[in-house]
Amino acid sequence: MLTRNHLIAVAGVEFDRNGYDGTSFSRLSRTAGVSIGALTFHFSAKAQLASAVEESGRSATRAVVENITAGGDGTALETVSALVLALGRLIEADPVVRAAARLTRERAGAGPEWCGSWLPEVGTLLGQAVEQGQLRPDVDPRPVALLTAHLMCGTVARVRHGRIRRPGAAVDELRELWRIICRGIVAPTEPKMPK
Repeated sequence: MLTRNHLIAVAGVEFDRNGYDGTSFSRLSRTAGVSIGALTFHFSAKAQLASAVEESGRSATRAVVENITAGGDGTALETVSALVLALGRLIEADPVVRAAARLTRERAGAGPEWCGSWLPEVGTLLGQAVEQGQLRPDVDPRPVALLTAHLMCGTVARVRHGRIRRPGAAVDELRELWRIICRGIVAPTEPKMPK
């Protein structure tokens, strides 16, 4: 039985690969193995299907964000680190998430941006890291949040274009890049006095 979720999954792969303009209902119907009539029964227009893919990708992303931030374990900066890596795993594994990131860029103004499903939490956490003295006093958390957005968008592009071939390589790259970033933003710790 053909379901909306199956069509969203198939469309996610196609939109991720080919973008909005490069994906047609005829291509989607062939890939899904259904008639165009069956496809239009669920989604009357490509824009409607693209919006459903975007929403599915944002929902999957929000679920990861909520899972990481609900834990409450660790400092604010440790939570940002965990979130960066979890988003990397999600980007690598889920073409619908990558499609959502691409579609919100290609269809600007058609709906909420994919980054909006996680970037505000990163900004909030980085603000908390400032308050907790975890960042160097001269570090503004806003550019760090922006850098995080660039990291995620770069990861989406690298996975989409096959630059990351080994499973888990995206997370390994993000871990190393985040480690380098932290060297420049993390407040030095006070040396412990010998006993």
